[in-house]
Amino acid sequence: MKGIILAAGYATRLYPLTLNRAKALLPVHGRPIIDYIVDEMNTLDDLDQIAVISNHRFADQFAEWAERRRRTDRPGSLPIVVLDDGTMSEADRLGAIGDIQFGIEKLHIQDDLLIIAGDNLFTYRLRDAWNHFRAHGEDMILARSMPPGEDLRRYAIAVLDDQGRVQDLAEKPAQPKSNLAVFATYFYCRETAPLIGQYLREGNKPDAPGHFPVWLYQRKPLRCFLFDGLCIDIGTPESYAEVEKIFPVRP
Repeated sequence: MKGIILAAGYATRLYPLTLNRAKALLPVHGRPIIDYIVDEMNTLDDLDQIAVISNHRFADQFAEWAERRRRTDRPGSLPIVVLDDGTMSEADRLGAIGDIQFGIEKLHIQDDLLIIAGDNLFTYRLRDAWNHFRAHGEDMILARSMPPGEDLRRYAIAVLDDQGRVQDLAEKPAQPKSNLAVFATYFYCRETAPLIGQYLREGNKPDAPGHFPVWLYQRKPLRCFLFDGLCIDIGTPESYAEVEKIFPVRP
């Protein structure tokens, strides 16, 4: 299995915090957000490489971060490669799905895929989701039940059957059909990787990564893992200021 961390966005809603620093490198409790993601990815038995996809503006920052991890990580930690997608602004960005395809082509990936947004701060254990993926052997999204009062129109919303497979999935629907919000962590089987290229060739939206599973579930079985805990989206300077009160300190 190969891991891809999507970190090529420009996070303009977070300006001025992200004018000169990638969102995934913003510190929480003194560590970059991306460190927490990589720590969890290091718990998966068959993951053998992590690719961080950056835009050109911040590729050097990610390369420096990856070198620091290489020097300080424990033996056996996963190798990290930083890929520069060559874009410089919102105007020429590839979009998250475009970046996934970029990574697949650049690394000639023919393995199962784990794809995570580089700004995901989560409190569940990624290994639990991986165990579920390995037990069922089907493409898989991650979701949680949202509490009453949450604005569900901000999320991709899933409807599941009694086997845990997706029966309906919509990105930011005007009228949500359930309270199951999908977050940007995806497990795809190796035979699904070529479908990402097909999705793009058909002219579908290349931006938010959630658009691909909306297309995918209508073509092959898509399973959902329901997690307990939080997955935090830092979208504004105000929400970033609050995140250390929400996200627990980890050793």
